[in-house]
Amino acid sequence: MNSLRRPVSINLGTVHYTKTAPWYLFLRPLDMGMNIQRMADIAAKLGIALPTAEVYGGFSGFYDWGPIGAELKANVKRSWWNEFVHKSHEVIGLDGSIITNPEVWKASGHVDHFHDPIVVCKKCGKRFRADHLIEDALNINVEGKSAEEMTKIIRENDIRCPACGGELGEVKLFNLMFATQVGPYEGSISYLRPETAQLIFANFPRLYQLARKRMPLGIAQIGKAFRNEISPRNFLFRLREFEQMEIEFFFDPENDSCPYYDDVKDYEALVLTAEMQERGERERRMKISEIVPEIPGREWIVYWIVRSLRWYEKIGVKKDLLRVREQLPDERAHYSQGTWDIEFNFEGMGWKEIQGVAHRGTYDLSRHQQHSGKSFEAVRPDGSKFIPMVIEPSWGVDRVVLAVLFSAYDEEEKRKLFRFHPAVAPYTVAVFPLVSRDGLPEKAWEIYTDLLDEGINAVYDEKGSIGRRYRRQDEIGTPWCITVDYQTMEDNTVTIRDRDTMEQVRVPVDEVVEWIRKHVKSSSA
Repeated sequence: MNSLRRPVSINLGTVHYTKTAPWYLFLRPLDMGMNIQRMADIAAKLGIALPTAEVYGGFSGFYDWGPIGAELKANVKRSWWNEFVHKSHEVIGLDGSIITNPEVWKASGHVDHFHDPIVVCKKCGKRFRADHLIEDALNINVEGKSAEEMTKIIRENDIRCPACGGELGEVKLFNLMFATQVGPYEGSISYLRPETAQLIFANFPRLYQLARKRMPLGIAQIGKAFRNEISPRNFLFRLREFEQMEIEFFFDPENDSCPYYDDVKDYEALVLTAEMQERGERERRMKISEIVPEIPGREWIVYWIVRSLRWYEKIGVKKDLLRVREQLPDERAHYSQGTWDIEFNFEGMGWKEIQGVAHRGTYDLSRHQQHSGKSFEAVRPDGSKFIPMVIEPSWGVDRVVLAVLFSAYDEEEKRKLFRFHPAVAPYTVAVFPLVSRDGLPEKAWEIYTDLLDEGINAVYDEKGSIGRRYRRQDEIGTPWCITVDYQTMEDNTVTIRDRDTMEQVRVPVDEVVEWIRKHVKSSSA
């Protein structure tokens, strides 16, 4: 029976194990429904996201993006940059270093305070993230609780090791930063950045000058961040290497009105305020402007939340699966004067954060001013100086892509497909010759290269039956397929098939590029 056994990877905290499991453990019900593991399987099969170094059993908390996922992720980032940098008069860009002077992380508080709670099983020695164990066992949120409080909850509820059932020890704090030696000298230690924000704060004096002392001033960045998570899990949702899209928006608390406020003040969304949570109520639809209290920068907070929600709609994230949840006081970071999470309702996981909008006050600039001895002040027209306040909209790229995947996936009787919005679809259009002879491939290739030359991301395929090629493109979410057939050789027209309706129209070859552009634009209206 040994031939009927195959390796299975198991994630046990910070260590990755592989053991042998009997074949029958891999049998699944015919109708599983969608969940995070099934989405991970689909993503691996289609080349969206793969466990890194899969041939060696993977490595917990790290994923590689395949050909389809690389295109999808790049399109999400490109759309974000266009929406929040190119279309925002107040925002400029930055691409900061992954490794920087370690004094940055001392000033920010990460060296002393960037911890997660860890608990060790007394019997088997395995390590787990304590708040996750409590959440899984009791279905309660313990974010903001101290290590001592979590130890008490574990004791009072007799929560045991999920691996062996043994008794758990006391909850301790574990620093999440990856340390690395810089250069050949011992003791020359820095860290892989755990967030992109601090590079914006540390560069503020220079960037403020480069922006000609503009205020308000937004500084945007897309980049990698690294956190040594105790128990990474849920596919792309909690990783050790991930990517962020962030804006640090600096403003004068004495001049904090938003000129675009009238355009966003009446926008409605599903909302769950702190008061509603304390009363045990569910989310309900209401105006975003009604949930932000009268604090400095209030209008800008509303603006960034609404701008974000509108952008999600543009890239195909389902509006009815989004909500804005105000963090409870004991959940907030120590610097926060208020934080609002934009959450997505993942099937099988429930509501999970994909973006935060935090009011960081003057904490970060004040810390760097104090630690560096340099001025982080801005100047008003009257010559008076002040330390700007900061609002931080922060998106997790991997989590946004995951929300796009869940929003787009669909199953019909005869096909499974991703209905990606054309703005982010890995390929906008596929080009096929009906058959691989009689000059049809040459004509199809000509149309394909013309599309590429016009900046339209296209894919070419001539292998297999035309029906199977349509299904392959449906499966990876390509919105339109162009087929070159024998009529093309007679009248220079092609068929364009719509992914969602499967309807076909004939279009002259010299109008194909304009047809695609027109339909991409209309889908984004």
